[in-house]
Amino acid sequence: MSDIRIYDTPPIAPLGLIPLEGAKGLGEKVDAYLAMWRKERCEDGMSPFLEYQKDSYIIESSVPRFGSGEAKGVIKQSVRGDDIFLLVDVCNYSLTYSLYGEVNHMSPDDHFQNLKRVIAAIGGKARRVNVIMPFLYESRQHRRTSRESLDCALALQELVDMGVENIITFDAHDPRVQNAIPLKGFDTVPCTYQFMKYLLKAEPDLHIDSDHMMVISPDEGGMRRAVYFANLLGLDVGMFYKRRDYTRIVDGRNPIISHEFLGSSVEGKDVIIVDDMISSGESMLECAKELKHRKARKVFMCASFGLFTSGLSRFDEYYREGLLDRLVTTNLVYQMPELLERPWYISADMSKYIALLIDTINHDASINDLLTPTERVTKLLANYKARQEENR
Repeated sequence: MSDIRIYDTPPIAPLGLIPLEGAKGLGEKVDAYLAMWRKERCEDGMSPFLEYQKDSYIIESSVPRFGSGEAKGVIKQSVRGDDIFLLVDVCNYSLTYSLYGEVNHMSPDDHFQNLKRVIAAIGGKARRVNVIMPFLYESRQHRRTSRESLDCALALQELVDMGVENIITFDAHDPRVQNAIPLKGFDTVPCTYQFMKYLLKAEPDLHIDSDHMMVISPDEGGMRRAVYFANLLGLDVGMFYKRRDYTRIVDGRNPIISHEFLGSSVEGKDVIIVDDMISSGESMLECAKELKHRKARKVFMCASFGLFTSGLSRFDEYYREGLLDRLVTTNLVYQMPELLERPWYISADMSKYIALLIDTINHDASINDLLTPTERVTKLLANYKARQEENR
């Protein structure tokens, strides 16, 4: 019973989990944890609530499409009075549909539309609707710097207008976007604990102190994330400053001329480059090369979302050349099968954490310790150092 939580409050309503098509695999793992924990609670006589124990909390849904590409959301069983949690991966480009006989890969726009279709199919009959969207839709278009759209803010307002009460995301690109929906629940969950948990499993000989390790932000925008990570581990922080050519635009942005490092010496140290996402990976790879040139011992990359929009070849090349040691991303977004086979890659499973969030919110209890995992990280590091002492 040490692994499951005991709540003082009853569930707000019977629990229902709806993983959309792109998040089916992750949803099944989450469902397995929920079923196991609630079965154990009932066996110990602690939770005699109506419809509390089930073999599965997944509510079947689908989004069939017409030949023109239009679609509709379908809920295949009753959700009346339930506390519904929808799980969506807007980055799962592996899914396809037919458009006038042509194969079309699903974009984030398609996934977001499907989410709205399923919410519309619920039709206001649920007790409460919660959306778990690990990669926040349009989160990179979170602010206006010229005459341009505010896509993320509009998307959040659309969901709230449809009756969504809580939106849970992970490592939001800029959490301030929640100001668009100030009267509704919005939580962004860090992945710090999972990064360290899986990195320490793979690397048994690390010395986690300021003399042997350092946390690096690849740019000024991620500095707050790096400072939080470093404070949890008791490490120093460094940062790369991107020098850009503001006289021209390439692929919609000002090209980077060079990366300038700000921080103390990294010679002989293990360094962790931490960011919210890896898109093409260009910035983080350039940072890794520069750190190795400055004689860092090992270079680890940690990012919540591994998109790998330009493929894996450059990561393979850097690994062969000794410029990259390990890369950790989560299973919150689609992972291509070949990525899981790479010797440099570590996948951090977030299904248990998502199940904890759902279980806690359904009981209307506080999720503060899940949003700030200081105690978990401290315990993890203490156990790691104790194992090292035993093996000496």
